Amino acid sequence: MEIVNHVKMPLYVMLLLATSLFVSCGERQTADDAERHEPKETAQPQLTAEQIALSKAISYNRYTLEDEYAYEDTVRVFQWDKIKEQLAIIENLQLDSKRFAVLQNYNNINGKAPAVATPVQDDHDRLSDTLGTARDQSIPLYKPGNSDAPLIYGRDGWLVELLSSDTAARVKVAGPSFDGSWEVPKQYVTPLSDSARFDQVVVVDVTNQNIATLERSDEGAWQILSMNPATSGKHDPPYAMETPLGIFVLQEKKPKMLYTEDGSKAIKGYAPHASRFTNGAYVHGVPTEDPEGEIIEHSPTLGTVPRSHMCVRNATSHAKFIYDWAKALHALVIVIE
Repeated sequence: MEIVNHVKMPLYVMLLLATSLFVSCGERQTADDAERHEPKETAQPQLTAEQIALSKAISYNRYTLEDEYAYEDTVRVFQWDKIKEQLAIIENLQLDSKRFAVLQNYNNINGKAPAVATPVQDDHDRLSDTLGTARDQSIPLYKPGNSDAPLIYGRDGWLVELLSSDTAARVKVAGPSFDGSWEVPKQYVTPLSDSARFDQVVVVDVTNQNIATLERSDEGAWQILSMNPATSGKHDPPYAMETPLGIFVLQEKKPKMLYTEDGSKAIKGYAPHASRFTNGAYVHGVPTEDPEGEIIEHSPTLGTVPRSHMCVRNATSHAKFIYDWAKALHALVIVIE
């Protein structure tokens, strides 16, 4: 039989080892518990279009269109699925605490944007970026860390999220109307109120030539307040341009928007109850060519084909409904195709 010899330890050494082992295990347990019980930040679940609830609560009931309606030899529609997609974007933007701003350069008031790295020139000597956004009244968007030249232009009125301090020379922004994050000289960025909530939306459909207004209820459902014919901008440069796509902040209102003769500074007429959302584009009533003339309520061209300079024409009483209802710098105008 093999005999194992045991080495005897002094009692105080054994006590020290036991205490060390106990403390070591206790420290590990405490760290494990801290890691186990420490609250972890989790992203808010993103809403999908299917989760957006729509209901009709028509508040303006003149010239109301059906969900589907005949136009000449075709059928036009309100693209509710596409509208739900846009509303989901708006809802998801507001799930967490964010700071919002609007890009602004109406009439180049904040300075004509520098030429982009790859400018495109049209037949009328107008410069644009490779995506077709004109330089005039636009906002230069720089790739982060690149100070040479902007890569693309942002549109006046686009809603953006602030990703950096708005006191720096360049502000980092992201937005639902463009991909990725970009740096913008701060003079083109106007922060919105911390209390800004986007619960009022005007949707313009340039394909179907219609317009809808929607408002988010306290319970979270979106109520459809009006469904009307509209007429958007046509492509006829250098003066008439398409109504641009995107998510815009309603920036200002004019009870009477005067407009000039093409190619001159002479006042030609006015459009009533005008709500501006980008460049010189307004949601407004039927224009009259007499600056002092009577208001015109309706036109048979509404809801037919694009024919305005960039604006969105409505029946005048519907334009007034929007003018009275929508809050400047809180309501959004979403243009879809």
